[in-house]
Amino acid sequence: QSCFICYKMGASITCCQTGCDRTFHLPCAPDGQCVTQYFGAYRSFCWEHSPQQTLQPRPSQDNTCTICLDAVEDKVSYKTMACPVCQDARFHRQCIQRLALHAGIGFRCPCCLNQEPFMMEMLTMGIRLSKR
Repeated sequence: QSCFICYKMGASITCCQTGCDRTFHLPCAPDGQCVTQYFGAYRSFCWEHSPQQTLQPRPSQDNTCTICLDAVEDKVSYKTMACPVCQDARFHRQCIQRLALHAGIGFRCPCCLNQEPFMMEMLTMGIRLSKR
């Protein structure tokens, strides 16, 4: 199979959406804004069918990542995520992924410290947790 992101052969991951035949390599997934869910059935989605956060963060004057303090977009997207509980915490996907790998089972919102709904939302959005 040819990867729809890098166009090289050997792609083995197919989008889970019925009728979608896009395939890609796991390392190419972030470049193509694909989401892989690392729990349950380990499903993967192409950019068009990937899950989206349904919330829109409250308008704020402070459009900074809660983790790195650099600027983020003023709306949620593939690269900018928000806490589903407090809706005040915004962060880059890469920042929250690094935090998740370091925090392991203690992973929680860095702003409101909520754990369960926050963790489930992040897992659904393709954030991988360390099992350490």
